Amino acid sequence: MTETASTASAPTAPVEKVRGALLRYRVLAWITGIWLLLLVAELILAYGFDNKALDFVPIVHGWVYFVYLIMAIDLAIKVRWPAGKTIITAIAGTIPFLSFWFEHKRTQEVKAQFNL
Repeated sequence: MTETASTASAPTAPVEKVRGALLRYRVLAWITGIWLLLLVAELILAYGFDNKALDFVPIVHGWVYFVYLIMAIDLAIKVRWPAGKTIITAIAGTIPFLSFWFEHKRTQEVKAQFNL
């Protein structure tokens, strides 16, 4: 009976797959955060100063955020996050500076859970 209990709480995904998914998530969280800050700068320039110099940023950020969503969901599936945790992590890419903080917290959690 103790063997069944220990296997139920053991991580189910191979560690190498989790390590790869975590690395991809971390990279995209940082890239998304940087492009989101550029988006804020673009909005300030566009609406505050009527300057359209960074008008390409919203499109690039949209695509980068889309890839971030895919990487966050990939990691969530591999580490078996509940739906709420996955949704909150996905939303973190829409609020300036939050993607950096969530990346740090989720990395700590996954590393502790899988002994990485």
